[in-house]
Amino acid sequence: MGMDSFAATTVPPRAVTSNSADARATGMPVLDLRGLTVEIPTRRGVLVPVRDVSLAIAPGEVLGVVGESGAGKSMLGSAIVGLLEKPARRAAGTILLDGQRIDNLTPSDMRRVRGRRIGAIYQDPLTALDPLFSIGSQVVETIRCHLPLGAVAARDRALSLLDRVGIASPTRWFDRLPHELSGGMRQRVVIALAIAGEPRLLVADEPTTALDVSIQAQIVDLLKSLCRDMGMAILLITHDMGVIAEIADRVAVMYAGRIAELGRVGRVVQAPAHPYTAGLMGAIPDLGVRRMRLAQIEGAMPRLGAIPSGCAFHPRCAQADAQCASVEPPTVPDAEATGIVACWHPATALSRAEPPASGLQRPNIVASSRDEGMPLVAAVGLTKHFRRDPNWLERHFGRERSQIVRAVDGVDFAIPRGSTFALVGESGSGKSTVAKLCVGLLAPTAGAVLYGGADMRTVERSGRLQMVFQDPGSSLDPRWRVCDVIGEPLRARGPILYRDARRRTDELLERVGLAAADGDRWTHEFSGGQRQRISIARALACEPEFLVCDEPTSALDVSVQAQILNLMQDIQRERQLTYLFISHNLAVVSQIADTVGVMYRGRLVEVAKSATLFAAPRHPYTRQLLDAIPRIGGTARASVRRLATVDDSTDASDDPVGCRFRARCGEAADICSTDNPPEIDGPAGRVACYRRT
Repeated sequence: MGMDSFAATTVPPRAVTSNSADARATGMPVLDLRGLTVEIPTRRGVLVPVRDVSLAIAPGEVLGVVGESGAGKSMLGSAIVGLLEKPARRAAGTILLDGQRIDNLTPSDMRRVRGRRIGAIYQDPLTALDPLFSIGSQVVETIRCHLPLGAVAARDRALSLLDRVGIASPTRWFDRLPHELSGGMRQRVVIALAIAGEPRLLVADEPTTALDVSIQAQIVDLLKSLCRDMGMAILLITHDMGVIAEIADRVAVMYAGRIAELGRVGRVVQAPAHPYTAGLMGAIPDLGVRRMRLAQIEGAMPRLGAIPSGCAFHPRCAQADAQCASVEPPTVPDAEATGIVACWHPATALSRAEPPASGLQRPNIVASSRDEGMPLVAAVGLTKHFRRDPNWLERHFGRERSQIVRAVDGVDFAIPRGSTFALVGESGSGKSTVAKLCVGLLAPTAGAVLYGGADMRTVERSGRLQMVFQDPGSSLDPRWRVCDVIGEPLRARGPILYRDARRRTDELLERVGLAAADGDRWTHEFSGGQRQRISIARALACEPEFLVCDEPTSALDVSVQAQILNLMQDIQRERQLTYLFISHNLAVVSQIADTVGVMYRGRLVEVAKSATLFAAPRHPYTRQLLDAIPRIGGTARASVRRLATVDDSTDASDDPVGCRFRARCGEAADICSTDNPPEIDGPAGRVACYRRT
């Protein structure tokens, strides 16, 4: 919905106050920022994470905010909600909510606005939920804080809200603690808390980043329905352009604290005017299309204390000239007059007709598939079951039965030397357990992992197998300098002279795109993408043959993600490395994987060549995952979102009878309820489904 459609928006009367109704009748936006600037005073000067930001959001409109880490997105959201952490402060500009200024309210007055008129959703639901209280009590408390309801009415409303956000059988989960819920369910509870006071504005900061594609699809659908049914305005902060393309009406692209481009989603995605926006779009992998290299924006977001003069993007821009380096560009209407752009040389309709001669355009070279060779790593009947005994609290409430959690239940696959095998599936499907089994961090209950034809447990693994984790911040020792972090595997192999270890460390740093001098710095001094490069350098220190990569790019911006994927593919070609790559981002998988295995509740339901699987998926679950992916150039289908909630109430420890996917499958037959489908090999790959055998 555009800015010219304010008056046409219909909002249920219960969702607004009289002031907001008057605002809607006069065409007034729900949120109106005018020249907002945020400053952080430090001993070395004043840092400015948000600079002169002006934007407006209409009733029922979703405005997306995108940009790399450090662009100022989250600081912008915190300033709107009134949760800036000292010493950060609003230095200039105004914030109007339904025409009323809120930036000058006292802390006590702002607390009455927050929750009642402005709701907030944050990336990590565990930090937003109190681990000591049940989810029901937390929702009831929030309702009674903002609405004049008694205990019974508040409980009824809490159950209604939990049902509204897609939690099946809310009475079953009402008295559960947050840790007893899945990640997707916890995020739904946070959304219920955010809308409990029927706010006019919802600020959602990365609400889908850590979720798998089916749960992400549900959250996106939920936000869209809330916007439509309750007439809320939503400020959606994310680095996922697929989510933006599917849910947002307009999008603002931020760089170094300033809006670089703002306009209708269709125009910005399909025909970006700013080179930075074009770079972000070029760095996104295409689902089902594998390229030799992804386009990438060289360099990184400047630090707040070292923002370049002129256009802040000019050191990374292939089109920059002397004017860009010396004078900051003003914000002007774009060529179509539907948005704004801050660039001295914005792309026009004419210039977009011919691809620019820069590193920002997408390459068109498709990588050839590798020939199958002798497997370096193979899983044969790989099984891992965990016994879960009740804790004291569960025994107190009468839950005394031990449970067997079938994390991995008879998995078979082979990875030829020099190739990449990817595992995909929802959270809880067993992917990370397989990874730990493959590097020996867990012992299998049954079956085996073969390395070069021998049982992994009998093979000398020192240096030959390494792992790259999702969060480099937690896998790198913050007390050590980078040279010590990377050099530790070298010292663990045996005595080595310091100068030899340092020489090897410097070589590895330069190979992963960092400087040798970075070895003297601490890990916290680097960005997330740079820390992931350090993790890769550490994994390469002992010249391994096999790398297990567990969600190595899930927390990265699209531009940094492109750099890491290009680096991994370059190193693989140089050293004939073999990868086990685990991810819930299927576009990333299509870019890097030769073969893909789809896991569901501990079993592989389909294994096929990457090109085959993305072009013609055979298992209904695989098709559901592909349908759930937000599309940059179109809309996603809704079948997955309708069915995915069934699995939230499924106990992973149940002894499965029949096909494990049958409750979510629209094609299930009687035999699917009684017999477990065998895995059938064919020319197109392997599939475990009676309908495809």
